[in-house]
Amino acid sequence: MHDDRLLVEERLERALRQFIRPAQYPDRVPLTLSAWHAPGEPVPAAAALAAAYEPFAIGTEWGSPWSTSWFRLEGRVPEEWEGRRVEVVVDPGFTGEGPGFQAEGLVYDASGVPLKGVHPRNRHVPVAARAHGGEPVRLFLEAAANPTVLHDFVPTRLGDILTAGDRPIYRFAAADLAVLDEEVWQLILDVEVLSELMAELDPALPRRHEILRALEDMLDALDLHDVPGTAAAARAELAGALARPAHASAHRVSAAGHAHIDSAWLWPLRETVRKASRTFANVTALARDYPELVFACSQAQQYAWVKEHQPHIWERIKKAVADGTWAPVGSMWVESDANMPGGEALARQIVHGKRFFQEEFGVETEEIWLPDSFGYTAAFPQLARLAGVRWFLTQKLSWNQSNKMPHHTFWWEGIDGTRVFTHFPPVDTYNSRFHASELAHAERNFAEKGRATRSLVPFGYGDGGGGPTREMLEKARRLRSLEGSPTVAIEKPSAFFAAAEEEYGERAPVWSGELYLELHRATYTTQAATKRGNRRSEHALREAELWCATAALADASYAYPYDALDRLWKTVLLHQFHDILPGSSIAWVHREARETYARVLAELDELTAEAVRQLGGGGAAVLNSSPYARSEVVAHDGALVHVHVDGLGSRSLAVAAAHERGPGAVTSATRTGSEIILTNEHLRVTVDADGLLASVRDLDHDREVLAPGARGNLLQLHPDHPTRYDAWDLDRHYRHRHTDLTGAESVELVEDGPLRASVRVRRAFGDGSRVTQELRLAAGSRRIDVVTDVEWRESEKVLKAAFPLDVHAERSAAEIQFGHVHRPTHANTGWDAARFEICAHRWLRVAEAGYGVAVLNDSTYGHDVTRAAHADGVGTTVRLTLLRAPHSPDPDTDVGAHRFTYALLPGAAVGDAVAEGLALNLPLRVAGAPEVAPLVRVDGAGVTVESVKLAEDRSGDVVVRVYESGGGRGRGVLTTSFPVARAEVTDLLERPLRPADVSGAGLVLSLRPFQVLTLRLRPA
Repeated sequence: MHDDRLLVEERLERALRQFIRPAQYPDRVPLTLSAWHAPGEPVPAAAALAAAYEPFAIGTEWGSPWSTSWFRLEGRVPEEWEGRRVEVVVDPGFTGEGPGFQAEGLVYDASGVPLKGVHPRNRHVPVAARAHGGEPVRLFLEAAANPTVLHDFVPTRLGDILTAGDRPIYRFAAADLAVLDEEVWQLILDVEVLSELMAELDPALPRRHEILRALEDMLDALDLHDVPGTAAAARAELAGALARPAHASAHRVSAAGHAHIDSAWLWPLRETVRKASRTFANVTALARDYPELVFACSQAQQYAWVKEHQPHIWERIKKAVADGTWAPVGSMWVESDANMPGGEALARQIVHGKRFFQEEFGVETEEIWLPDSFGYTAAFPQLARLAGVRWFLTQKLSWNQSNKMPHHTFWWEGIDGTRVFTHFPPVDTYNSRFHASELAHAERNFAEKGRATRSLVPFGYGDGGGGPTREMLEKARRLRSLEGSPTVAIEKPSAFFAAAEEEYGERAPVWSGELYLELHRATYTTQAATKRGNRRSEHALREAELWCATAALADASYAYPYDALDRLWKTVLLHQFHDILPGSSIAWVHREARETYARVLAELDELTAEAVRQLGGGGAAVLNSSPYARSEVVAHDGALVHVHVDGLGSRSLAVAAAHERGPGAVTSATRTGSEIILTNEHLRVTVDADGLLASVRDLDHDREVLAPGARGNLLQLHPDHPTRYDAWDLDRHYRHRHTDLTGAESVELVEDGPLRASVRVRRAFGDGSRVTQELRLAAGSRRIDVVTDVEWRESEKVLKAAFPLDVHAERSAAEIQFGHVHRPTHANTGWDAARFEICAHRWLRVAEAGYGVAVLNDSTYGHDVTRAAHADGVGTTVRLTLLRAPHSPDPDTDVGAHRFTYALLPGAAVGDAVAEGLALNLPLRVAGAPEVAPLVRVDGAGVTVESVKLAEDRSGDVVVRVYESGGGRGRGVLTTSFPVARAEVTDLLERPLRPADVSGAGLVLSLRPFQVLTLRLRPA
């Protein structure tokens, strides 16, 4: 019997390949081609249609990498095709790669209206469902010559238009008018559904043998030399097997059409604008023939692009939303990275996404839709619920290397205790094609069997776009109820979530804390300049909003720059997409990102400067954008000045400098043999002959900070050869070898007090790399800053900075959005061991009872924390991951100059880490301005102001976002420097929830651990 089955399957495979599939287009006539090759960047259709076209022959090469060619396709439907279904079938040179990863095209009619996209799995353009014969055909194909960049992660120069060359990479294969034989096409789909299902069934089941015999009878009924003439009879042999309904206990699949489109990845942003247009044109065209289609589409940014560049497609999308065939989902501006964006940025992702869908479609999206991001912060549940989001979806955790997530439908609990109903589709893909193997896997894999009965399957070609196809919709019709298969119902994700929550919500398990992806750990580090641009832009936006709001409240004539801030926020949010900020895109993307961040920072600096000028004249003033009062050393007119300034306000430099520093608030530097000792009232720091920290003595606590026999700020260079995903992965085996960079070209004292002492260390290493570091200790400061300049020339290496600490820490605390998470420092379990590289924002702290040490940074996200035995016990080593050098998809990743700062903060409580992390990332600004009282002030421990701005509705209301930052109960009073007529607590979208608690002293704040609170204040 086994051999008999194989014979039938082999017979079927050959029949399909050689006879049946070719017969779906039994008649073809070639179209006449002419071409115009755009000389530069893509142009609008109107300009391309007006261009001068030249004759073009099938088989001709075309398309240098990243170029665009327009092809005019002309012909006439033969008279003898009357009554038949006619299509244009085009192949501009598809190489067999999946959709979105090579040549793609968008087809327009003769008037410039876009019809649909074409890609390797969707090559047809409808001409007539029932032709009259003689119809003229005149179409235009905008063809993008996008190169295939990712070939087994082999380095390539194709990833940037500046290095890709100009040799044509495609050969135009075909452009025909063709008759689609619908009976043959339907036969192919019948066969695929049944044969795929048969392969998934237990060989002992009668159902499997029934399908086998039906397929054998079909082959017997089919004349392979007259497939069109015998297709109906062949289909009749399969009808019985296709008519058997699913069992009542079959798993229920809710299917939503989808096209995951990476906003940039192996293509630049400008190409994603066109990818979205192609895919959205496909979907709106498909819905005309398949009214049951529901297309779930996320990323407001991509809608905005289509609205701007393709008004015809935009109008079709609006109609599809109104008709119910299109479901805006996701609630976010883009499908961002979900680890590295700051708290306010992640909130704005949701705010801008939800607001777009509300304003454009009148739709209140209710889910976060992040199938492909590389792990998920434990801050997400609270932010989702604060924005009116009920549900969360991800798929990426199926990629875990070590541990399988125990749930597919569950409550996800965030750091503040908020829970959001979450689904992790057991189909383990967001690009389903309705293959029986996918549905069978979803049913077998579903962890909640016996308690829940349904899961979600997003179907359609994705990553590079494409979306659902008519073949997928036809399969879905056959799979609606088919014995041996899960049932399939195409519906909106919201319908699935509502039904799943009603069925299982009260009994669903709870997952507490972050959803850590056990893969792609290097995305915390790769493309350091992109990460630096993001971090600095986030803080520059915070600063600009604060001072612009301050200026608006101080001077009614000042025009708050709503439009500029909105545009700049959206630019930063776009670059937080999960293949841009993580560093996993081609060179072109990151080159443009660096340029964009430079423009963003320059414009934000000017907005802030203009707001400060608007505050009025005066001498030099010190502006503090942090919510905490600061006593620091600043540089002004070539001199150092010690100043004190309150949080969120400004103080004249003279007054700030006159503030009493207190006895001993000076720094000194002395030489003792080959060592340099830097001392202030809090620390005594010893720098040895190698430029390393030989000792850090905490004078306040009378203890040594570094582990016995160890040296701090030790740079370590590891070989870095991940098994597969170059830009994405830092595999565990990188730790097996390393080189300590102890040799120094020079160690020199460059500042010796009284306000700051600094030691400059220069090192050369590796393949021509150089690093210059200044170890700085300022008067009154409890931290040691390491200002670092690197000329990075390494290949496939990773650079770490190590601080071995004499702290016995069972766990580390790492700042995330609106709080922090604890992670074990040991590897007791597989889950613990898998977290060998972790993400932190501005600080990471390790502590034992009564004492902690924090490591701060201004642009680094990757860290590792380990425990190490020493002569007197067990210590904890904290390392920052500074730079990498993978070769794919960008062969020159991070090569070049870098400047960043990190710092060691001994004796740090969590509150100290929060305040000093903000201080490092928000340098004091010295500018000509008067003293200005803070717009808002919070008195009370543990309550941190995250943002101060004017309301998005341009009402002039002031919006203040605060959160509890210590992990305990936060109580305080918020006061303002302006009279308040009304105070309300709002959601993230600034919609009122309830009146704020007001007392005679101000607004009374009482926060749960890590609670985020948004306040809206109406000036009197």
